[in-house]
Amino acid sequence: MPPLTSLPRDSVPSPRPTPNAPVHRPADPCLTADLPTCEVMPVAFLLQAGSGRKKCRVKATLKVDLLTPQSETLIKRAVSLPSPLSEASGKGYSGAQKLLASQAPRDATLTRTMGDNAGTDLKVTGIDFLKSQNCRLHHTDAYNIKKLVVRRGQAFNIQLAFSRELMATDKLTLRFGIGEKPMKIRGTLMSLNPRREPDLSGWQISIVKHSGKECLLSVTSSPWAPVGKYTLNVKTGTNIYKPEDGAVYLLFNPWCEGDSVFLADEAQRNEYVLNDTGYIYVGSAYSIYNRPWNFGQFEELILDTCMDLLDKSKLKLSNRKDPVMVSRAMSALVNANDDSGVLLGNWSGNYINGTSPMDWIGSVAILQQYYKTKKPVFYGQCWVFAGVLTTVMRCLGIPSRCVSNFDSAHDTNDNLTVDIYMNEFGEKLNSLSFDSIWNFHVWNDVWMKRTDLPAGFDGWQAIDATPQEQSQGIFQCGPCPVKGVREGDVYLPFDSKFVYAEVNADKVYWLVKKVNGKDKHFKISTETQGVGVNISTKAVGQDKREDITSQYKFPEGSKEERESVWRASSFLHPLGIVPRARFSSTVPMDAGYPKPGVSQETVSKSGLQIEITNKEALCPGNPLELAITVKTSTPGNWTINLAGSCQLQSYTGKVEASLGHVKETIKLDGKSETQVPLKIAADTYMKTLASVEDEVLIHVTGIAEIQDTNDKLTKETTMRFEYPPITIQMPETAKLNKEFTCAFIFKNKLNVPLDNCKLLVEGLGIFKMATFDEGDVKPGRIIKSEIICTPTRLGEKKMVAKLTSTQVKGISAEKAITIVE
Repeated sequence: MPPLTSLPRDSVPSPRPTPNAPVHRPADPCLTADLPTCEVMPVAFLLQAGSGRKKCRVKATLKVDLLTPQSETLIKRAVSLPSPLSEASGKGYSGAQKLLASQAPRDATLTRTMGDNAGTDLKVTGIDFLKSQNCRLHHTDAYNIKKLVVRRGQAFNIQLAFSRELMATDKLTLRFGIGEKPMKIRGTLMSLNPRREPDLSGWQISIVKHSGKECLLSVTSSPWAPVGKYTLNVKTGTNIYKPEDGAVYLLFNPWCEGDSVFLADEAQRNEYVLNDTGYIYVGSAYSIYNRPWNFGQFEELILDTCMDLLDKSKLKLSNRKDPVMVSRAMSALVNANDDSGVLLGNWSGNYINGTSPMDWIGSVAILQQYYKTKKPVFYGQCWVFAGVLTTVMRCLGIPSRCVSNFDSAHDTNDNLTVDIYMNEFGEKLNSLSFDSIWNFHVWNDVWMKRTDLPAGFDGWQAIDATPQEQSQGIFQCGPCPVKGVREGDVYLPFDSKFVYAEVNADKVYWLVKKVNGKDKHFKISTETQGVGVNISTKAVGQDKREDITSQYKFPEGSKEERESVWRASSFLHPLGIVPRARFSSTVPMDAGYPKPGVSQETVSKSGLQIEITNKEALCPGNPLELAITVKTSTPGNWTINLAGSCQLQSYTGKVEASLGHVKETIKLDGKSETQVPLKIAADTYMKTLASVEDEVLIHVTGIAEIQDTNDKLTKETTMRFEYPPITIQMPETAKLNKEFTCAFIFKNKLNVPLDNCKLLVEGLGIFKMATFDEGDVKPGRIIKSEIICTPTRLGEKKMVAKLTSTQVKGISAEKAITIVE
């Protein structure tokens, strides 16, 4: 008899099976006839025969009664079978080696042939997503969610537990699917086998190690995989294991060079992706202040809300890999105008059926309410839309920042000019123009590569969720390359011309006079440098304002700025404007537009100038002490007609009340100046403050015209009221899961009572938003509210507080605390 040997050990792994587990296989009839009660045992041999030691594999299925002497006969008959029959099964019983070795003839050499688990189906008994380890490496450990959250293009580990040891011949496949009906052909089902070549989808999988019944796998998703919620199941042979918490959230990855949202600077990633608090800058161009805002992208239900928004967007799954399409879709869904999105805008001043936009201090309450009710939340205005969109973008992994544009143009007819009509006193007449200049407007910048555009337009892209104008039939805006805005390339998608006008439009002032009983419009002046002023965002890693105007536009009056304006103007269609979001011709149209040269504003012969100032602090309840200063700087005797007015207006430029005006004739000689006072009594404006639910600003306009010349000048200034502060008292540090007290203190230093005071407070990672009804607070009264806090997350956290009342809407404060172990 030729000698017997086993198959090579590495081809037949031998995991530890469940002891004494029987395996039932069909037996070879020539080996099982007329045998006593027995069990089926597959056996694999290598026969070595002749001097050439030619090897051939044979497979014999023995039906052996382990307690009878017939075993030796059966072994001999198995060896004598013709060869080759089939590949070795690699399966057998524990103890079969000893049985066969003891009963084989002496001239045969038999070693271990079968794994201890031969005949047992491989099954997955559990999955450990190693959440703590993976999330820390993927910068997702702050998400308040039980499921695994990872970023695309980066490896993560999964540990599988099996019913027995994994062998080389076992079939093992991990299947990641996204969408309702995942399919390989659509790129929505990734079937990953660690023993095959990498999947064509760009996903990779490998075995890190396996020991006993456990196996550690490394999975790397494609850096261009669709973002969203994936389901995972594991297939072993014909068995499929579906874990209860089998969802894996896959996000964009600014840390991965292969991802189109890659951001190289670590400090910027910390600010624009990981920072969950910040500031939104509001006020007016020369009276800027910050509103603290809690973005809260890691809070409970926020990630699930973003996943729902992705589903609601009806983006093709293939488009979910592209941050351009995702950010555009989210700019539409954060407003509720077309698709029952997150937030309904309201600029009417009447918020009875919802929450006043001034009462929000963060995005969390808004998104959580939307997730629970599936209905739009009432109400928002531009800074609220921008705050919520920042939350959504950062939550999905797209770097994002809030951008505040002061003296922001809303150019409805796309001619790059905004017409402003005034009466003879300098009071604005809103009803005559659909165009407007907002004191400020807030949108978002998102960071990404623009592979859909010519080279050179990667980086920051402007998007805007505030529903102003429709784009491609719905209220959405962007992404628009900021570099394209700077260069005047307004043909680029999406909505570049609209964004360009917001920061570059000219103001054209018109005086409306009665002539023969009819209104006549007289052009006063054109201002080319008054729009897009002090464009602001929060500085990276610092609690201060960063001016980013130079990223959006060249210095006013510079050669580059004039060329940019010319280039933008050249893309205007002769019969109108190329529709927003449409990719128009890249060849400028020269006809009908003057070449850039010196500024086309008329230079005053007299050197006429106007300055508007306040003599005293602008506190509610006090008279408004204002002054208009008129100056001339060239020789001559000048007679000047001056008209000045003071109005209260909302941040969108809507006039809420006209408070007073002045009209005088002034004589100046050479280089000289004179100051004309404009005083408004408190009673004149306090009723308006109490009747309007929005924060209002003080708008002062001066119009000067020199007699017997064509010299005319218009000057506008917007100022905000000044309020007493909120003081936050708490320790500088606190321990994790240990209580501490935080107190909020306010003293009414105004000369008027504040009615129906509400104090809104929130501390991410410490306590949820709370509201204290403080009632009426008379002058000189102090109110104090306390919260017992128990921090649940480490690191620097911020308390945010806001006080609103019938008269005052915008008192905010914030303070940081460090949470330690």
